Amino acid sequence: MQTTSQLHPTYYFSSRRSSIRSNGRMKLRGWNSSQLSFNGRGQSLRFLTPIRKTRLFVISNADDGHAYAPVIEEDINTNHAPSSEPETFFSKWSPPKYLWRGLSVLVLAGQVIIRTLKGKVHWRNTLQQLERVGPKSVGVCLLTSAFVGMAFTIQFVREFTRLGLNRSVGGVLALAFSRELSPVVTSIVVAGRIGSAFAAELGTMQVSEQTDTLRVLGSNPVDYLVTPRVIASSLALPFLTLMCFTVGMASSALLADSVYGISINIILDSAQRALRSWDIISAMIKSQVFGMIISIVSCAWGVTTMGGAKGVGESTTSAVVISLVGIFMADFALSYCFFQGAGDSLKNCV
Repeated sequence: MQTTSQLHPTYYFSSRRSSIRSNGRMKLRGWNSSQLSFNGRGQSLRFLTPIRKTRLFVISNADDGHAYAPVIEEDINTNHAPSSEPETFFSKWSPPKYLWRGLSVLVLAGQVIIRTLKGKVHWRNTLQQLERVGPKSVGVCLLTSAFVGMAFTIQFVREFTRLGLNRSVGGVLALAFSRELSPVVTSIVVAGRIGSAFAAELGTMQVSEQTDTLRVLGSNPVDYLVTPRVIASSLALPFLTLMCFTVGMASSALLADSVYGISINIILDSAQRALRSWDIISAMIKSQVFGMIISIVSCAWGVTTMGGAKGVGESTTSAVVISLVGIFMADFALSYCFFQGAGDSLKNCV
């Protein structure tokens, strides 16, 4: 034979001034009450409920003879303290996006230098990025330098032929390519091809929280993502510049011989007498600096990406633009430092 234990519910309602109990079953407490409990013969159940301000109305003529007390909740703020702190000018001010992104470039560059000096470099990733920046970018760089060389040859040959300075064409082209055209043109191509890829990849990883996953796994994103790209760009750009210089001079000599009748030997002999070893060294130094600018700016713009797919696209475009501006500014500064004063390189080829 089974016996059942009947539960007698006891309701606790919050009230401001008084408490009412009906038939020993229903009990109303004051503001400090925040429990809803059921008391029975065999067990007791209690539930914690949030405290809310209510207004109580008791109606005595219910059908079952018990008092009926509907509760109407009111969301009234009884705390008379001010809802918010007084606003100041700096409470709503936030630094401009370009400002904190520019600071992130400096911070990231410092981290890369420190981590490289400590030897914390992911060499496998570095070799992969080196292959990507170097051999896979050779074709487009050489094609661009060849057509740039032929375009400049057309302009120089036309003007120098009128002045009777055919033997100076090769020297002028060699100086122009070694000092300015080869490093700048190669860096522009790499910025459009590799810099945009760096920014898009790191931006996508930042938006999808993959960089946070690397931190959770104990890997430093700077060591794994940024430093290999900076080292690869700094090492690959000088060799690409030398190759572009060679192809540019070769295409210029072929065009001058086939179209304007200036012998290839004259072009090469004039270039050899005009060039100095410092011209080639300065081109390699420039290209190395340009590679560091491209990689650091692109990586910094990538790791500071926000806003999903739209933010990735904006970061990629902005990274390429800022990289090009940085290349031109650095080119002016380096040229001013390397080639001050009057030169006599063309005296030997006139």
